[in-house]
Amino acid sequence: MFGGFGGMEVLIILLVILLFFGAKRIPELARGIGQGINEFRKASDEIKKELEEGQKEGLSSKEKEETTEKKQD
Repeated sequence: MFGGFGGMEVLIILLVILLFFGAKRIPELARGIGQGINEFRKASDEIKKELEEGQKEGLSSKEKEETTEKKQD
């Protein structure tokens, strides 16, 4: 079911989590985890976007240098 875990093991883990945190805290924990995942995705998307823009700028400046070199020849 979940990697090397069977159905009974997952059920036992869920029951332990329920006993440990209580029914009221589980939605709060899930919400916090979800917000953390969303923040991580946003940050990784921003980094990817900046890298792509940097590559585009690098290519455009390289093209400008090549054009300048051709004009000088």
